[in-house]
Amino acid sequence: MSRSSAHTWLFCELCGTMLSFDSPTYASCSFCNAQHDVKDFQGREIWYTLGAEDMIRRLGIEPLIKPESDPKVVKSSEEIQQRAMVNDECPKCKHPHLEYYTRQLRSADEGQTVFYECPNCHYKFSQNM
Repeated sequence: MSRSSAHTWLFCELCGTMLSFDSPTYASCSFCNAQHDVKDFQGREIWYTLGAEDMIRRLGIEPLIKPESDPKVVKSSEEIQQRAMVNDECPKCKHPHLEYYTRQLRSADEGQTVFYECPNCHYKFSQNM
């Protein structure tokens, strides 16, 4: 990782980790726990841009809703459902076929939940088996 010499003061002199300015009296290194007096940083301007993805990563959380249009979002194998067809009638529009997939939502000794969707009107419903 190359660093501009004008910004090397942002990094720990011992290990090279970026310093954290969480205290009003010292800057600390989260890797080696070295502390540097904030007087060493007087007169220097520190600024950076923090986006939603940075906050999610820093806090270690998962967003509740992942935007579908974001090309960075990769769906897991659980999110990509392979749907089979069954010759049952849609309760809403009476279409003769339904798509379905199953999930084990309850404990292992209980049956699976079957999720149905009509390919015609997109009506969705589920049944516990």
